Amino acid sequence: MGQKAYPKPAKVVDNQICEPIAKYSASVNQTNLFNDAVKTSGKDIRVMELFAGVGGFRIGLERASERYKTVWSSQWEPSTKTQDASNIYQLRFGVEGHSNQDIATVPVEEMATANLLVGGFPCQDYSVASTLKRSGGIEGKKGVLWWQIHRILRDSKNPPKYLMLENVDRLLKSPVKQRGRDFAIILASLADLGYSVEWRVINAADYGMPQRRRRTYMVAYKEGTSLAKTSTKNDAENWILETGIMAQAFKCEKSAKAKLNEFEINGDLVEVSNEFNKGQKNSPFFTAGFMSKRKVCTFDVTPIYKGKCLTLGELLVDEKDVPASFYIDEKELPKWEYQKGGKSEKRVTAEGFEYNYSEGPMAFPDFLDKPSRTIITGEGGKGASRFKHVIQTKDGRYRRLVPIELERLNMFPDNHTKEASDLRRAFLMGNALVTGIVTAIGEQLLKWI
Repeated sequence: MGQKAYPKPAKVVDNQICEPIAKYSASVNQTNLFNDAVKTSGKDIRVMELFAGVGGFRIGLERASERYKTVWSSQWEPSTKTQDASNIYQLRFGVEGHSNQDIATVPVEEMATANLLVGGFPCQDYSVASTLKRSGGIEGKKGVLWWQIHRILRDSKNPPKYLMLENVDRLLKSPVKQRGRDFAIILASLADLGYSVEWRVINAADYGMPQRRRRTYMVAYKEGTSLAKTSTKNDAENWILETGIMAQAFKCEKSAKAKLNEFEINGDLVEVSNEFNKGQKNSPFFTAGFMSKRKVCTFDVTPIYKGKCLTLGELLVDEKDVPASFYIDEKELPKWEYQKGGKSEKRVTAEGFEYNYSEGPMAFPDFLDKPSRTIITGEGGKGASRFKHVIQTKDGRYRRLVPIELERLNMFPDNHTKEASDLRRAFLMGNALVTGIVTAIGEQLLKWI
């Protein structure tokens, strides 16, 4: 039996939601129902969404089940006065229980109690700056948001029993000078707080979703939960391949040349920060793994998927709905062709240093019969770019993707970000995740909570 195909994003034609995807769209809470959400019952799973963006985790979880109720959320962009993401989040889900301030300034006591903490925390340098005399705690580098998650888990009277986290795939290999150190710090700190962790690097397109986007996803569960008890009773390799949350959500098999790596993360967090994998060229962490009590089992896996695969071409809007500004003037095409083409040339730095530069060609225009390339934050704007998507229409013209199409590639509802400018909408989708990943994990986690 092949794994089920994930439903298409909500697509509107002539003001009607297309079949067979009406149920998928209708399952999303698009109205201001936040007050209802915070009035939870005993069966509800109370969710805290950190670094919420425009609500990707929330959308994915609500599609998985109505039991997931977001009771507290936080989104704050430090480098801009206009808080587009937070504003959109509040417009879609309501203002109650939402924080738009630096999370480092919010006392844990002012946050709602939750069963599940979710968040796509930024990829930064996670090194430990120093030990603290008070409380025997630790202090990460200033401004690193991972340590805010750590603070919430450490200081809450009733910390969340379950975590669902997302980060870039290179997290497993960073930093360059000490491969794997950052991930080791995260795993060790969670172990010290009583959590077991499983992880998987997932390319959404490998499981039928419409975008090639590789990200590291983690699920953690607190000691004493049935999930933690069951995981530790299982063989770690079997948990990764067959019975764990990730294995059930995203079928896989051990890669043909996979190396099984089992080890323990030793030392306090400062020692891990300073010494872990020092002097080694490669990270000890692979694309799938499990950690309990600092004991790690990890190896590379290959996806197993036989369902429907969504393509870029399936998610395009009708050409009559594309603004003229998204079409590329014929005079500008040479600039795009240069950016997309292969290069081998000499370049000069601002300081006058000459160097050889080379890069391979990219598809131009983008393939319509395949999942899209990864959306980046610089997707918006008219200027020619190597990384922006460009498609060719049936009449032979070239154009960029409109915001609704970018939303669909992340499996968001149409016009979820419509209040922002086209440029900012592209930026917000470049920062977002593919919500179908969250839905799949949420469906499996639901069986245990």
